[in-house]
Amino acid sequence: MFLDPNWRVLTVGDGDLSFSRALTHFIPATQLVASVLDSETVLREKYQAHAIDDLRALNVPIYFEFNVLDDSCWQQLAQKFDVVIFQFPLIPAFNDQQQFEQNPHSINTLNRILLRTFISASQRFALDSNGPMLSYITSKDVKPYRDWNIEGTLVQGLPYQFLGNSRFHLERFPGYQIRNVDRDKHVKNTSGITYVWSPKPWPEAHQHAPHRPQIPYYFNGNYCTMCRAGEFKGEADIKAHNKSRLHKVAQLHENAWQSYLQQLENN
Repeated sequence: MFLDPNWRVLTVGDGDLSFSRALTHFIPATQLVASVLDSETVLREKYQAHAIDDLRALNVPIYFEFNVLDDSCWQQLAQKFDVVIFQFPLIPAFNDQQQFEQNPHSINTLNRILLRTFISASQRFALDSNGPMLSYITSKDVKPYRDWNIEGTLVQGLPYQFLGNSRFHLERFPGYQIRNVDRDKHVKNTSGITYVWSPKPWPEAHQHAPHRPQIPYYFNGNYCTMCRAGEFKGEADIKAHNKSRLHKVAQLHENAWQSYLQQLENN
């Protein structure tokens, strides 16, 4: 993840706010704003260790009850930013079986909706049109996160482009703990990748940045980008892959997503 020390940064959905605190090692506190879905009371009750008081001591503004899916939350922001960062997004668990059964979308589609909405809302409400206008999402490189086709059709039909991704190195962010969404547990430190979107090309001033995003290898050549599989040597390889369970499951997820996008277009 590349961070220019001159950038104005907004963090979104930062569970215990420890990522926002870690960013103060790279970004002046005066250029940082943090937000979290929980209320302050719930966050303090949920996590024994959190960064609320540390951020307040640095005069970092914190927006509580900031729901990525609610435009009114975005409209409350008092300033514009150069980059908005969403770390390891994941929809919260359903409260009960009835709530789950009444939802018209699969868990896979709901997570894609969350990510797509974040990109669109961050671009429309939070990012300064005079800046690089960067939306960052860091996600795990394991299932079920890999099943969201983040690099592929997430922003289909939107005026934003996928600029590439880069490896997220947790050790570079001292004190950052990846949290479970619903309880006071740390999540296993699995490999993370930061994905980048913008309506603009990667900022010219940072073409040689050490951690600039790169287009994934499976976008160049004879690969199935949806499955990140290949490189296929011929039609026989492609046919064999298309018959595999990996591809069939990925295609089911993608079909459901395309159905959702078609509903959006029709409405």
